Amino acid sequence: MSCAALGIDYPIIQAPMAGTATPALAAAVSNAGGLGSISIAAVQAEAGRQMIRDTRAGTRKPFNINVFCHQPSVAEAAKEQAWLAYLQPYFAEFGVPAPDSIRDIYCSFQNDEGQLEVLLEERPPIVSFHLGLPAQERIDALKKAGITLLASATTLEEGLLAQDAGIDIVVAQGIEAGGHRGVFEPQRGDQGIGTLALVRVLVKHLSRPVIAAGGIMDGAGIAAAMALGASAAQLGTAFILCPESAANEAYRQMLSSERAWVTQVTTVISGRPARGIVNRFMAEVGAPGHPAVPGFGIAYDAGKQLIAAGGKAGNAEFAAHWAGQGAALARAMPAAELVAVLQREYLAARA
Repeated sequence: MSCAALGIDYPIIQAPMAGTATPALAAAVSNAGGLGSISIAAVQAEAGRQMIRDTRAGTRKPFNINVFCHQPSVAEAAKEQAWLAYLQPYFAEFGVPAPDSIRDIYCSFQNDEGQLEVLLEERPPIVSFHLGLPAQERIDALKKAGITLLASATTLEEGLLAQDAGIDIVVAQGIEAGGHRGVFEPQRGDQGIGTLALVRVLVKHLSRPVIAAGGIMDGAGIAAAMALGASAAQLGTAFILCPESAANEAYRQMLSSERAWVTQVTTVISGRPARGIVNRFMAEVGAPGHPAVPGFGIAYDAGKQLIAAGGKAGNAEFAAHWAGQGAALARAMPAAELVAVLQREYLAARA
């Protein structure tokens, strides 16, 4: 499946980046010849519907809607109370108490009937799955609705599962990628395969097209991935400094500074492995010996409240500044301009 089959002019896909990618960003990328994306994973179904409609209002080109497909977390009161007690000194630093309790703030497409209903009614051109695969009947329903399906894979095993489920295109998410790792079963560990190695393995063993994702920031990176057999490249961090993204000023400053030179994967912010710019949340809260982290979405409830408390105090050291290993290459320019620059760089590198 080529770029033409996706309805795009250039092999450039803007990553969905829940909370950072906006309908305006996605529409601008799609209008410029790439594939724009948003995620409705962090909002309720009807808010997701409005985001899809806002994106559609901004472009007549194809766009991608992303959902999370993790296994919903199970509440464990003792673990959660121990975690809140551990975080209490950090909340106290900002003059507020830690919350009394926390809950799962993320819905999963595994069991969210509202999300399924919205996708089947709105019928976006493309839907992508992250953090796993939904039940086969959901995949079949979306395919029957004429929607092209993408899914992240971090290993060959996951890629084969996606192919067997009927996914149209597999996104090879290397360990370099910013944001949440797409590992299907985090409890089994993370093989941590790099983008280029993963692309090559998936291209060799799958009959589906492969999209490279992770650490790609410019046209040379796109060309490298394409040379190894990828059909396109997905870039997330590269688009954060675009004015159309929802990144706040602290995020933009962090990504524009020497701090962007160092990223690492952490579980303590959200409860699931994710790569971001190293800060006090990662280094201090995540120091060896910390208590067991509650499940994904539950830990993030506490994390987001701590982030908010720090933000009100003018402190961004606890924010989730998700970013990939190529973060130091980020450039600030309008999305359409960036797409044009990336395409020129890609053609030059290929030549």
